[in-house]
Amino acid sequence: MQRYFVSAEQFNEHAVIIAGDDARHIGKVMRGKPGDKLIVSDGNSREALVEIESIEVGQVTANIVEPLEMDHEARIRVTVAQSLPKGDKMETVIQRCTEIGAVSFVPFLSERTIVQYDAKKEGKRLERWRKIAKEAAEQSHRNRIPSVEQPLSWKGLLSSFEGYSLVCYCYEKENGKQLRDALKPFIEQLAPDASAEVLIVVGPEGGFSEKETAEADQAGAVSVGLGKRILRAETAGMAALTCVLYESGEMGGM
Repeated sequence: MQRYFVSAEQFNEHAVIIAGDDARHIGKVMRGKPGDKLIVSDGNSREALVEIESIEVGQVTANIVEPLEMDHEARIRVTVAQSLPKGDKMETVIQRCTEIGAVSFVPFLSERTIVQYDAKKEGKRLERWRKIAKEAAEQSHRNRIPSVEQPLSWKGLLSSFEGYSLVCYCYEKENGKQLRDALKPFIEQLAPDASAEVLIVVGPEGGFSEKETAEADQAGAVSVGLGKRILRAETAGMAALTCVLYESGEMGGM
């Protein structure tokens, strides 16, 4: 069943208004008609099964059939910090990691980032990334849309580490310690119903410099490997995110 996100203001006690691109998608792409059922969420505290009452140009009105539980989110809230990769690879990271379960994305610039950051173009790119996150959240039946933050400098990213319960950075030269070694004791000490904020930091195509790894260590991050194979920059975050959610029981682990 198709899912759409709307603002809290579009909900009232008995009905919901779907407008803009989503309304056009329902009418023209999905060829919706009165009587069709959809799932609508405000991405925060309210979600419902609704039935279309009317379809007009740019607006769909639907009556609430029943409220739904918002239980599709993981208790371990994982943010993926990704050094800006080349081309459209950031779009792939956001799309796939949203489907897996990331709660937010923090693009950042590091010493070996190849992409030339252009602040003038950043608004349009950020808008596109957020649209991709929304569409992926709808497709995967998430209850919430992951946030996509403004790109940070390396120093800015380091200063954010204190806001997380665990910070792991993926480092291909890590000697011995694998991601699971860091995750297992962390997850075991959590109460069964406790939530936690975890940050996974992925470097650029050229990896982190030794200076950056030293600074990350000093800021409280844990250096981890992802097995014996070297993963692409756009693959590492997906693999690490999946490992965190598996170890925490979200994918049948523990």
